[in-house]
Amino acid sequence: MTKVSATTKGEVRQTPLPYAVWGEEHIDAASRAQMDNAMRLPVSVAGALMPDAHVGYGLPIGGVLATEDAVIPYAVGVDIACRMRLSVFDAPPNLLDQQEGRFEKVLRENTRFGAGAEWKPPREDPILDDPDWEATPLLRHLKETKGIPQLGTSGSGNHFVEFGQLEVVEFDPQLGLQPGKYLALLSHSGSRGVGFQIADHYSKLARQLHPELSKDLAHLAWLDTDSEAGQEYWVAMNLAGRFASANHRIIHKQIAKAAGLEVLATVENHHNFAWEEALPDGRRVYVHRKGATPAGKGVLGVIPGTMGDVGYVVRGKGNPASLNSASHGAGRQMSRNEAFKNITKKMRDEYLRERGVKLLGGGLDEAPQAYKNINEVMAAQSDLVDIIARFKPRLVMMTDDPRDI
Repeated sequence: MTKVSATTKGEVRQTPLPYAVWGEEHIDAASRAQMDNAMRLPVSVAGALMPDAHVGYGLPIGGVLATEDAVIPYAVGVDIACRMRLSVFDAPPNLLDQQEGRFEKVLRENTRFGAGAEWKPPREDPILDDPDWEATPLLRHLKETKGIPQLGTSGSGNHFVEFGQLEVVEFDPQLGLQPGKYLALLSHSGSRGVGFQIADHYSKLARQLHPELSKDLAHLAWLDTDSEAGQEYWVAMNLAGRFASANHRIIHKQIAKAAGLEVLATVENHHNFAWEEALPDGRRVYVHRKGATPAGKGVLGVIPGTMGDVGYVVRGKGNPASLNSASHGAGRQMSRNEAFKNITKKMRDEYLRERGVKLLGGGLDEAPQAYKNINEVMAAQSDLVDIIARFKPRLVMMTDDPRDI
């Protein structure tokens, strides 16, 4: 990788730095334009675009960006630490056929979805004793108003909790499972209102600090990591990451208990986050993965498909050109509005029925047809990850959308 240094703060590049793209034939021009803008920033030193890329706010979904001495709230994303968790159980997958009603009841009674989702009484977890809740007035406020009531809940949109079949195709010592088929639980959600409020607060602050940025770059405003605001954001972002992890931990723990299942193995990973990492030349940078899975050498992660398509447990190959990253899913090929206009309930339901999937909620904007082909996306990144297991969804819990009638 050619060494590129950050320019003097404020000197936006006239032309973007070069960056690698995977699955270019699957990526639209608007996503490329957003990535180009990110690579013009004076703090940017390297980047990559994953094959599931589509338009986001600031950095495109599927964008990976390395910066020097700066962190960009909108390059992390609004749902800080949106992540995956997979629990593999000591049970055969045909239990879902034999006891579908029981597993459906377990999902309905042990999940909460949507913007206002809360548990009453609130769930308990050591995350609530984390000292970083006291780091700033904002975090103290968020603990009481969002953290405590929303702990153990999921968001809306593409967030889900689902039972399915995991087929292990290759033994991996970290996963520790012999090849075969297992009953498994997969979840996708993030840091809920905690992360949203952190992102909103610090992205607005970053924009105020950089009035020189043009309209097309304003969402990419950064915070210097040696500044008070930058250090506050870093603490808050990492706390949101631990909070998101706790949400998944609670969901999986209470579902396993209610279903009477023993967990054999767990895989989890963030895919909206920033990490302090080293480039091949040794420089320390902040790697933002907005809808991208960490794929360092030997690192395990989960790349889901859609509510009706196979997802994958992968092992990273540590490709430096991708900044040790891979896609975080299939990626949208239709906007949510386009999906509502072009996909009917009958189309979605037939697609799911053909694949043996039962849907418990979920809007038409999340129909499989709204997404790219996950197999084509995986083929486009074969130099980034190895596939060690495949997850086939069977019983999918999501939030409803009022337009899905």
